[in-house]
Amino acid sequence: MIAEHATVRPPVVDRNTWAARLVRWRAAWGPGWLVMIADVDAASVLTALETGATYRYEMIWFLLALTIPLFFIQEAAGRIGAVTKKGLGTLARENYTRRQTWAVVLPMAGADVATYVAEYAGIAIGLGLFGISPLVSLPLAFALHIGIVAHGRYVWAERILLGVSAGLILVIVATLLLRGVPAYSPPVISASPSYLFLLAANAGAVVMPFMLFFQSSATAEKQGSVRFTRNETLVGAVVSEGLMIALVMVAAGVGGTASFTSAHGLASAISPLAGAWAPYLLGAALVAAAFLALVVISLGSAWGVVEALGLRRDRTLWIYVAESVPAVVVPILFPHLITLVLVLMVLMVFVLVGPGILVGQLSASEKLMGPHASRGVWRWAYWASLGFILLFGVLAVTA
Repeated sequence: MIAEHATVRPPVVDRNTWAARLVRWRAAWGPGWLVMIADVDAASVLTALETGATYRYEMIWFLLALTIPLFFIQEAAGRIGAVTKKGLGTLARENYTRRQTWAVVLPMAGADVATYVAEYAGIAIGLGLFGISPLVSLPLAFALHIGIVAHGRYVWAERILLGVSAGLILVIVATLLLRGVPAYSPPVISASPSYLFLLAANAGAVVMPFMLFFQSSATAEKQGSVRFTRNETLVGAVVSEGLMIALVMVAAGVGGTASFTSAHGLASAISPLAGAWAPYLLGAALVAAAFLALVVISLGSAWGVVEALGLRRDRTLWIYVAESVPAVVVPILFPHLITLVLVLMVLMVFVLVGPGILVGQLSASEKLMGPHASRGVWRWAYWASLGFILLFGVLAVTA
């Protein structure tokens, strides 16, 4: 008697099981969260610390308010990538004339250079806390940065830097828990030039142009859905602004009302946790945050420039180098690096205008976005968010 051999079939996998959902979640997770954590870069950390040291809790209301434009502007960039499966540079080239594309590319490249300057200045400040001169630290940082992007070590760098960002979160939370939350002056609104200047610096730090290009390209590459991208961006926006508020509160615990002009003064904000090691801990955090931003900028805006010009990807390295060289030189020549960072953050408010208009137009295009085009409240909220950020830049300049 011959036994019957039953056909062996692979088990049917229910795509709605928690395991399947977890696999899809892990595959898509990253762009929105990474770009938001990169938003808490060295420049943003220094801006928040300076804000808390100077005005204590008086600007917390503004940082809370910035969560709204941060979400709506970044959500639009992520939605564009999720729907079109293309980056902003490619879309600009495909949907605009060559002259219009150049009008987008040149400000984009200029924004990259300004952001690189801020991040390299953050590295110089961070390693300066270890006693390392910018003449040594900045060329080394440049070589490491170009080495990472030239050899495609993106995933490796992303994992390490995300781990370091998690450590930064723990440091901030632990410092607040050890020091407690003193009862300082409540949030206020002032028309003084210094107050408006720091408002503009915080506005410029909240949405940088590279964030738009990175999230659209990375979301397109990861094939993220609109819903998932929107939720991830919302979580990232709340967490990143929450970290900025926590940094303000940490710096407010230092005491005094005068603005600190030295990195060692700002480092004393975390002395309840680190004691004599506070300068080194802050230095390491600034370097890690700056490198995370450098990698994200390289993967975002520099790719956007290459895509917009229709160049091959192997030309991207030359864009990295051309944009980074001035960023290495400027911090060496500028004596007051914290002031340099704050001025650049105010400049970012105006640099955001071009990329912001591009994202607003593309996200509202029914030809490109179909049913996911910005309409009604979403469209109004986007343009109101962009106008809100620009307003404070204008106030700071005219004050």
